[in-house]
Amino acid sequence: MTLTVDGSGATTAPQLFSLQAIDISCWFGTHLVLDRVSLFMPAGQVMALIGPSGCGKSTFLRSLNRMHELVISARIAGEVLLDGEDIYAPSVRITDARRQIGMVFQKPNPFPAMSIYDNVIAGLKLNGVHVNHEERDDLVEHCLVKAGLWKEVKDRLRAPGGGLSGGQQQRLCIARSLAIKPKVLLMDEPCSALDPTSTRRIEETINELREEVTIVIVTHNMQQAQRVSQSCAFFLAEHGQPGYIIEHGPTDLMFSQPQDPRTFDYVNGRFG
Repeated sequence: MTLTVDGSGATTAPQLFSLQAIDISCWFGTHLVLDRVSLFMPAGQVMALIGPSGCGKSTFLRSLNRMHELVISARIAGEVLLDGEDIYAPSVRITDARRQIGMVFQKPNPFPAMSIYDNVIAGLKLNGVHVNHEERDDLVEHCLVKAGLWKEVKDRLRAPGGGLSGGQQQRLCIARSLAIKPKVLLMDEPCSALDPTSTRRIEETINELREEVTIVIVTHNMQQAQRVSQSCAFFLAEHGQPGYIIEHGPTDLMFSQPQDPRTFDYVNGRFG
């Protein structure tokens, strides 16, 4: 765990933040895709969102940092509390919410012509955060170390980010998200387009990052959910109805002793 030094010279652990969704409903036009979903995501843990395709997991994830609003026809109701403060409150700017709650997408999306170095600090410029040259150098190294990429790229930081492998590009995107120091990091199937070796590296990164940032990950890989998460929520949308949570709880219990037979069937590969 990275420690910081307070004014007295003592070391302190980084502050970790919880996230709580309360009665979240989401629409695309008149189509209700999520119906009154509530979920507490503990600080310093990885929460895995599992369930079949089309049950609203990614929509729920995007509601957690107000990205659902990017769709013109989209509408949302409910609250999302970051350490008790509603990010949908009228006084909260969308840019501030997204700076505090970062996102890593399913497909790696670095700026291909931009250097590895400039990719890491791109979020700072987009969010109007100004740091001096020495601080930028330290930040780039810190974020690439945390993303598990530093040793592989430290001698070619000025090379284009688009020249990296798919797994390296995804870790570069994680480093870019970390540069703005989010309190929560959302991941939408970050390994679905990667080979097994790259997937293992991303999972190692996730396990290390949870000591500094709360993580919520959507995954269709049940083994991955078991490997990286401490808590789990099972989403389902039945018979054309909007998605909702069947059950949630500690990952080990969700897989070994689920309360609902539908959860048991899903985690054991009987549908989905």
